[in-house]
Amino acid sequence: TFRSYLPRSHRTYSCVHCRAHLARHEELISKSFQGSHGRAYLFNSVVNVGCGPAEQRLLLTGLHSVADIFCQSCKTTLGWKYEQAFESSQKYKEGKFIIEMSHMVKENGWD
Repeated sequence: TFRSYLPRSHRTYSCVHCRAHLARHEELISKSFQGSHGRAYLFNSVVNVGCGPAEQRLLLTGLHSVADIFCQSCKTTLGWKYEQAFESSQKYKEGKFIIEMSHMVKENGWD
């Protein structure tokens, strides 16, 4: 299985289940999101994730078209990708990714 590796010089978030890299800390937009099973982070871009089909869901902030994302290495569902926001105040989320904290671990230089 092909996996992207982020530079060791960057603080990264990895899959807690298999340690595949998911995102650089610099791609973090917000820590104040709610996932299906608890707190979640919003990222500008991620690596090593696959996308399921888009579907409309009524979330806390309104109706969105989202696609579940999963770790390409271990296939664990991590969160979702915002495909489309139907309210103008939520458009900034389009193309961004939610990863639930329970599926991530911090690695590389967080001391």
